[in-house]
This record gives sequence, structure tokens and C-alpha cells, in this order.
Amino acid sequence: MITVNNLKKVYANAVVVNIADLQINEGESVGLVGNNGAGKTTLFRMMLDLIRPDSGQVTSNGENAAGAEHWKTYTASYLDEGFLIDYLTPEEYFYFIGGLSKQSRAQVDEFLASYTEFFNGEILKKGKYIRDLSKGNQTKVGVASCVLQNPRLLMLDEPFANIDPTTQFRLKSILKDLNKNKGVTTLISSHDLNHITDVCDRILLMEKGKIIKDIATNSGTLSELEAYFGVGMM
Repeated sequence: MITVNNLKKVYANAVVVNIADLQINEGESVGLVGNNGAGKTTLFRMMLDLIRPDSGQVTSNGENAAGAEHWKTYTASYLDEGFLIDYLTPEEYFYFIGGLSKQSRAQVDEFLASYTEFFNGEILKKGKYIRDLSKGNQTKVGVASCVLQNPRLLMLDEPFANIDPTTQFRLKSILKDLNKNKGVTTLISSHDLNHITDVCDRILLMEKGKIIKDIATNSGTLSELEAYFGVGMM
């Protein structure tokens, strides 16, 4: 589904992404981990054509993503609150997103009803604009708006950050269902090694702009990543 070839991005003479080859197949659940500054978000933004690489390219379903529109019909993403329209209420925003995919208000309402537990009574019918929500509740709105679009490819950057433990577990259940039962290709970056190894079948370890490990998730993956990042070191 996604192919990266000789992709490079340089800022202030520093190479922040340098990936010779990467293939993400349809139906995979892929986690991206790495320290701050590893290049994860920059990679996501090039995949979404939000920034252009200095060289190389990203293709989606065999077509160059740069300057194209085809991939937007099956891709949903949430990287940060900048993806939201913060002067709308959550309801207004969901109706807007649903309308883009030709869903009626009744269809959107039905979807939102299925997310009652995920919202935990903190999102809808509160009379708040999105900008007035907490970071965690903004994340809930962003993730739910992605799922509302019925994507074939879902990209989330640090979705477990800023949300409470109960919501984290509910989010993991949602992501597993999308991938395992609905066949959605998921690409998720996270600093939470426990969550990312739980929801992803493949882990990409990124450091200094490069993919240095490509791991099929198994019972030892979490320990391997903890050892790499030095968890428990004094």
C-alpha cells in the first residue's frame, strides 16, 4: 500500500529522515517507535504530503503521493490538534467530516452513539468548542473523526498521549478491531512501548532519521525494545 524509496529530508544541514526502502502492505498494523528527534513525525508528514522531501518519494497504491489526490479518498490521519477545526463544536466537526464522505446526520449520529464509552461523557453536548477541550479530549475527537471516514489506511501520531488509562485501553480495542476485523491498514507512532507492541504486528524502530530495526511483534518484542531504550537503567 505504501512504498518509500530513497526518501530524504534535511533541515539546517541536518538529515532528519533518510530511508532507502520501506514497504507497508495493505492490512498490516505497523508501529513506529523512536526517541524524540528520530524523524517519526517528519516521515508521517511526508507520507501525507504535508511537507515535501528533498529527494526520493512516497507512493500510495503505486502512485506518487506528492501533489496527488487519489490517496486522500482512503486515508485518514490525526497527527495533532492542528488537524481539527477548533472553532467548531465536536458535533459540528463530526457532521462536517461525515458530510465530506456523503454521510447523513443520522448516519453520523449512529456512529457517535457507538462511541459513547470512548467519549466517556466528555465530548458531546457540552457546549464547548474544540479549542476549549483538553488535549486528551481533542485526541478523542481526532481519532473518532478518522474512524468516521471508514478509511482503508489510518495514520495516528502519538494517539495514546494525553488520554487517561481507561481511554487508552478503549483505543487499543478500537485499533485492533479496525485492523483485525475490518482490514484497515494502521500506521501508529507512539512512545508507549507497551501499547504499541500490543496493537501492532510489526514494529519499526527509527533513530536519527533511519529505520534501524524492522521487527515482527512476538512475545519478546517488548523486552527487546525496553533493552534498546534502556528501561530500568540507572
